Formats: sequence, structure tokens, C-alpha cells
Amino acid sequence: MYKRLLFLLLSSSLLLSACHSKKNEQVQARGPRGPVSADGFVVEIHSISDNIQVPGSLLPFEETQIRAEVSGRIVELNIKEGATVTKGTLLVKLFDRDLQAQLNKLKVQLKIKQKTAERNQELLAINGISQQDYDLSTLDVDNLNADIETTVIAISKTEIRAPYNGNVGLRNVSLGSYLSPTDIITTLREVDQLKLEFSVPEKYAKDIKKGYVVSFRVDGGKQDHKANVLATESSVDQNTRTLKVKAVVNEAHPELVPGIFAKVNLQLGKDNKALMIPTQAVIPQARGKQVILLRKDSASFVNVETGIRDSAFVQILNGLKVGDTVITTGLMAIRPNAKVKITKVNRLAK
Repeated sequence: MYKRLLFLLLSSSLLLSACHSKKNEQVQARGPRGPVSADGFVVEIHSISDNIQVPGSLLPFEETQIRAEVSGRIVELNIKEGATVTKGTLLVKLFDRDLQAQLNKLKVQLKIKQKTAERNQELLAINGISQQDYDLSTLDVDNLNADIETTVIAISKTEIRAPYNGNVGLRNVSLGSYLSPTDIITTLREVDQLKLEFSVPEKYAKDIKKGYVVSFRVDGGKQDHKANVLATESSVDQNTRTLKVKAVVNEAHPELVPGIFAKVNLQLGKDNKALMIPTQAVIPQARGKQVILLRKDSASFVNVETGIRDSAFVQILNGLKVGDTVITTGLMAIRPNAKVKITKVNRLAK
């Protein structure tokens, strides 16, 4: 019994001694520590923009399906496939001999009526006829002039001319064919200028204005080309949430073929007073983002709102100001209000 009691006393003594030693070690661990060494970054104003790439299509500046206004048989066909024609060139002539005969008949009648009106004018001067008879003769002249003008217009509709300078496509008719207004004779494309059509996300709609210069490269192309924004759609498409843009291309290059796909590069969302910091300085949180800000010699955790980001830097929209120093290294070892020693201060190269 005595031996058992002695064993219990010795065990308790050893246990108390071990607990007291561990407590001393914990107290020493929580004791004063030196400042954490880290790198800092000074917040300054810089100019940035968001570089985006959107798909586009290169199209003829003008493209017209050539059709006849009236029905008729082709008696002259001046379409050379792939050729370049100037404005006003006669492409197709329809049969018009009946209209020409009618025109000649009207011209003969006009000469007779004009002579009659001249004689009546002389008779009216000597009171040989009444004013009403003279007015009727001049009315006949006016009616014939109107009929002649109508016939001339009808004849002009048998002549199909190029509406502008352009390249002729493949023709779908032959000499002697009978045309109707629904038949497509060929397609004329203006290629002195091209247009580039693309769409941008709605958040950049305010940045696209007339005259804005865009850079693009066609599918399979080896160099970049330029285009000037000509106009934008009046509103954002509610289905795609994009704004349609049309730009004009004044460059002549073998790569620029109408109908080809293009990759359009844009620099939008430009901000000349942006605050930029390294991306590694931002600490993701469940409901936001934070950075560690150096205040005097202590660490302060600050909530921030980020904007445009690239491979190395991110824009800060709210939470920082010019001249602040954010900590960029050793973030996992720093606690709120911990002492920090900045060993290196970095700045964004201008």
C-alpha cells in the first residue's frame, strides 16, 4: 500500500512539471517577435486600356444585285465576269424597237402640233381665232411632250447600267434570254473601299465613336490592317448584349478579300488616371478582395474593388489612393497590425 501511494505521488509530480514546462514554452512563443520583412509597391497613376479581340467580317462597301426594271428580251450583253466597270457603263440592253417606233411617231406628231400652235398664235394676234382655240392647240403640244418624256423613260428602263464603279461577279443570263424583274443578272461590288462589320460588348458601347481606328487581321493573313469606324447601331442588341459597328477600310491589299473572316483588336475602356498594383498583392476573400496596406510600420488589411487586369497588374477602383504602399510578398505570414519592415520598394515602370 505504501509503495502504491509513493508511485502516485511521483507520477503527479512529473506530470505537473511537464505541464509547467510546456506552458513556459507557449508563453515564450507568444513573446515579442521582430518585424516581418516584405516587399512593397507604391500606388501611382497610370494610363491603361482593356485589350479585347472580337470576330468580324470583311464585306464590300457596296454590293448590288443587278436586276431589270421591266421584262424583255436581251439584245445586248456587255457583262464580262470579274471585270471592273465604271459608273454608267451599259451592262444589258433589252428589246425596245417598239418603244423607239412609238417615240418617232410622237416626235412627228409634235412637229405638226407645234406648227399648228404657231399659226394659231398669229391668228390670235389679228383676232382670227378665239383664245380658247389657241389654248387648246398649246395643250396638244404639252400633252405630246409629256407622252414623249414617258416613252423616253420607258426606253431608259430597257438599259441596265452600272450604278457605281465596281467589280462584276458571275452572270446568270445569256444573250437572247427573256428577263423579268425577279431575275438576278449579276452582282456588282464596290471594292475601292471595303467595310468591316463587328460587334463589341455593351460595356464598351460608349467608347466606340465615329473615326475610332481599329486594327484587324484577316483569317490566314500575315499582317495587321487598319479601319476607321464609320457608324454604330443606334442601340445595343438585347439578345446578344452587343453593339454592332461598321468601319471603312481604304487599304488595297491582296489579303483583303470581301467575305473573309477577320479578328478585330480593340483597346477600349481607356483610363488615364488608373491605380495599378501587382496581382499577387490582392488576397481573395469569400465576399471580396483585400490588400495589405503599410500604415507607418504596421500592416492594415483593406477591402478593395478591382477593375481591368493583365498578366501582372490589376486596376484598383476603390480602397486605395495615390502614394499608398501595399505589401506584395510574405502575405501569408502577416497578421493585422503586425510590424512590417519593407526591404524593397517597387514602382510600375512608365
